[in-house]
Amino acid sequence: MSLPVAVVGGGPVGLITALGLVHHGIPVVVFEDDETLSLDTKAGTVLTRTLEVLHRYDAVDAVLRESLRIDEIGDLDRATGQARESVRTGLLAGDTRFPFVVNIPQHHLEPVLRRRLEELAPGIVHMQHRMTGFEQHADHVELRLDTPDGERRFAAQYLLACDGGRSRTREMLGITVEGHTLDQRYMLVDLEVDLDVANPRDYPYLAYFGDPAEWMILVRQPHCWRFLYPLEPGKPEPDRAELVAKAKRFIGDVDGLRVLGTNIYPVHHRVADRWRDGRVFLLGDAAHLITPMWALGLNTGVLDASNLPWRLAWVLRGWADESILDGYEREQSPVAIRGSGEMAEAARAYMDRRHDGVSAMAGGGWGVAMTRSLLGVRLDVDGTDDWSMIATGDSPGQVRAGDRLPDVRLFGPDGAVHVHDLCADAFVALYFADARRTPRLPAGSPALRRHLVSRWDAPMDSGLRDRALFDPGEPATRRLGVVPNTAVLVRPDGHVAAIVPFDPADAGHDPVGEAYTRITGRAPVEGVLT
Repeated sequence: MSLPVAVVGGGPVGLITALGLVHHGIPVVVFEDDETLSLDTKAGTVLTRTLEVLHRYDAVDAVLRESLRIDEIGDLDRATGQARESVRTGLLAGDTRFPFVVNIPQHHLEPVLRRRLEELAPGIVHMQHRMTGFEQHADHVELRLDTPDGERRFAAQYLLACDGGRSRTREMLGITVEGHTLDQRYMLVDLEVDLDVANPRDYPYLAYFGDPAEWMILVRQPHCWRFLYPLEPGKPEPDRAELVAKAKRFIGDVDGLRVLGTNIYPVHHRVADRWRDGRVFLLGDAAHLITPMWALGLNTGVLDASNLPWRLAWVLRGWADESILDGYEREQSPVAIRGSGEMAEAARAYMDRRHDGVSAMAGGGWGVAMTRSLLGVRLDVDGTDDWSMIATGDSPGQVRAGDRLPDVRLFGPDGAVHVHDLCADAFVALYFADARRTPRLPAGSPALRRHLVSRWDAPMDSGLRDRALFDPGEPATRRLGVVPNTAVLVRPDGHVAAIVPFDPADAGHDPVGEAYTRITGRAPVEGVLT
């Protein structure tokens, strides 16, 4: 692999994208305009699916050390003070190792991500490197960069634009952004106030106070409380005294309340009309600007950073045809436009109490917890426009193609394993069959690993011991809802690529391999890094 991949933009999506490429062994360089990372008061809640992505990229522990973990998302009526049914993320304990969301300010998150990136790949982040232009060639992209030492030219395999809502890359490509900007703006205020001991309020650490006239979101950050509320069109920025008075209207008359920081930002619902131009891809706010309600802004961008890196790795390793890169926009754009975008707009209406049209994201129950945590996202993996962001019901149903595979626990030869760890850098086929009958599995490879799953442990003389996964009592089998002699093919991002029947007595017919070849354009043979 002669040239690295270039990431332009050192915000959370750019840093997480770089972590993903490093995880897959792809050389990467990050270029950031500014001298320092952002110090602005910005997004503050990281959802469960983002935690899973960070775990896959070996960065979640560093983030959790600086975060406040919460298992309840509150919904309160501003006018009456009455609590509605909360979202309880603890209901997801059987689906994920992270049955919670975390609060961490973005200007705290970015340094954590950068430090972890530097630990894993020292020297790849370059500050004060402003991209002024680029030229695409048949086999690379040449960037022009303005640096403190003058102009620099840099050749990269691909250019990943994570340079925000005012993306210079997008503008250079002439890509149109469609949608609208609201007249209403959002006011974000960080406050120092004791609501736990001196003035106990017992609010959930993430609470949404809905009201037709005056709604507010309250977030308990690791070191302060954060308030977010709308500013009506034309209204000037409140001064410190007005901000304090506003906060007291919600939480009551408390002593020692102090404003630590503020930020006012516009509210958008805008999406790029295309996300790829040759060797250049748009991610995060460069591709979609979404109303930041219910933490759908940053966390939707992380879904982009989950989807694209493994595709690039497969192409650069020679394990997939370039056509696999087309799936990135096909899968992510409806999630951003018709999923998170429309859901965030509906959430804003719900906060205004204009209607209750977001029942899938409000109230208790397993399905709501899956949806609000972004664990319920189903991608359009086969180009049929069959996708969803909403999980329903009080208990799980059968897993379908495109679903994020639940991170169920099984037991391998050396002890407990989770399926997300098995597929972190490979396609994985899980063959559900009776180990006593010694099913015949095709050979695996670094690109496609194959495992037997059974409630019967594989005997030592079966020849399957190293590839067998024990499911005592069959909780994993029941959670996935699969029938005997079924294979589940899982992608490196944890989404189900295909579910196919197989004949355990016939290793010559390989429906899993056929599905893998349809997806990647290459047969599942052993590959090497080039």
